[in-house]
Amino acid sequence: MNATDLLRPAFLLAAWTLVITTWMFVTRIPTMAKLRIDPQDARDTSRLNDLLPHEVQRVARNYNHLFEQPTLYYAVVLMIATIGAVDELHVACSWAFLGLRVAHSCVQATVDIVPIRFGLFLLAWIVLAVMILRALAGLF
Repeated sequence: MNATDLLRPAFLLAAWTLVITTWMFVTRIPTMAKLRIDPQDARDTSRLNDLLPHEVQRVARNYNHLFEQPTLYYAVVLMIATIGAVDELHVACSWAFLGLRVAHSCVQATVDIVPIRFGLFLLAWIVLAVMILRALAGLF
């Protein structure tokens, strides 16, 4: 196992974020044009909650979520790689995190069933906690 094995899923999650970004643009921009929403009205994105349909907003909400929990994941995988703590379990956790976050995105951006979304979110936190605690244990 080497750092590349750990970082592959992180790069794929970054690529997934590009997919969601594109999805957000291809749903939000045409809908805003169709509803004749002035782009300046989006300066306070909370106003868009009242102006755009839920099916358009849920993709944008997922885009935002990809800059929350995954941001810590990116830092953790970089720290694990830096301290040389890459092993099979960390790599498996990295792949699991990727899968859970992609599944979370798919649920949120389509059917948006909160209990399923929350379960995926919680499982991703558990995986991330395993990575953090194992790396910490190796340092001390």
